[in-house]
Amino acid sequence: MKSFLLATCLCFFLIQDSNAQDPCGSFLYEQAELQKYPHLKNKIESFYKRSTVVETRSSVNGGISPSSPSVIRIPVVVHVLYNSSEQNISDEQILSQLQVLNKSFRLQHPDTAKIPAIFRPLAADCRIEFALATISPEGYITNGIVRKKTKAFNFRSDDKIKFSASDGDNAWPSDRYLNIWTGNLSFGLVGYSSILGGAKEKDGIVVRFDAFGETGKLKAPYTKGKTAVHEIGHWMGLKHIWGDRWCGDDGIDDTPGQPGATRGCPSSFVKACNDLPSGAMYNNYMDLSHDDCTNMFTLGQMDRMRASFHTESPHNALLFSNGATAIGIPKPDSGPDNTAADIISIYPNPASNVFILDIKTNQQLLGEKLIVYNELGQPIIQHQIKSIKTTIQISHLTAGTYFVRVLGKKQILKFLKLGDHKE
Repeated sequence: MKSFLLATCLCFFLIQDSNAQDPCGSFLYEQAELQKYPHLKNKIESFYKRSTVVETRSSVNGGISPSSPSVIRIPVVVHVLYNSSEQNISDEQILSQLQVLNKSFRLQHPDTAKIPAIFRPLAADCRIEFALATISPEGYITNGIVRKKTKAFNFRSDDKIKFSASDGDNAWPSDRYLNIWTGNLSFGLVGYSSILGGAKEKDGIVVRFDAFGETGKLKAPYTKGKTAVHEIGHWMGLKHIWGDRWCGDDGIDDTPGQPGATRGCPSSFVKACNDLPSGAMYNNYMDLSHDDCTNMFTLGQMDRMRASFHTESPHNALLFSNGATAIGIPKPDSGPDNTAADIISIYPNPASNVFILDIKTNQQLLGEKLIVYNELGQPIIQHQIKSIKTTIQISHLTAGTYFVRVLGKKQILKFLKLGDHKE
């Protein structure tokens, strides 16, 4: 009978512990991905070996060194998937999440005042910042937020939220943007991150709508936006601080070993593995303490995250992205100035040396400005319209696709620049 009761109690606690692991699904997601794509294991191990060298704070190819004063700025797109109006979180809630990210990764969040004295010397300003995208992959103006109504009641950690074909939303190019998906997740799941070096179309993090940001539709204990901080830590190569096993190793030298995830919000000393005098670092963003309790990354964690932008590492291309700095062009629509009588045109198209803008009957456009944009949404030619037909010199442009807009018109014209030859 005693054996039966002991087995029953053990089973109960194992179930409880299993359920407690649900808030962050990144470890189980990683294990599932490695099972499907075994080659990724070597890729990840190779990154950890390289990043260990970086942690010596020596110089790194590409100019990204942990001791460098440079700040890494990451363009962000937020995909809002909603089945109900409650899940369609506001722009204000999204902006509050960006503020939390920037304060947390720069060691500027007010909660840093709660860092235990013994860990203060290890707290790091990671010099990593985040900004909503200003230009879409197609070159159009964007606020970095995509909203889409979905038929899905909720999503699990199976990546369906990341694909339009499964009622989610397709990722923007991961070499230009950090994709963040938010929506209603299945019971117990609060967030998860893609696997380091995994498929580009699945790259990014997922956070439940009521754990996103620090204002709006939030559910305790996830009210300070720390879930996204935690998941982005995973996205940049960090493991859970307990190494995802009893007294495991997270691969970071300055994080003390601890038996497992911290629950709730401790108010005093928490015992660490091997009776370390420092105790457990329950306040680390990579633990599972409540939002009120987490407040720091360590210097070692900073090194590991910044190493993910190293020349040979998964996020290197983001260093060269203009996704949050370029100026996009207005997206074409079928507004009232696109009727047949009002349509303006350019010819020849394709062109090599010049093109002609014909405003036709739109004499109200005389005196307005014509702007030519490149594919990145950058204005490269500006010219005042003084006649019905205006000739624009383009021989100095490189071959490629360009866009033309006349101020005062919604219509966007597209033309192809060919290699130089006499027309």
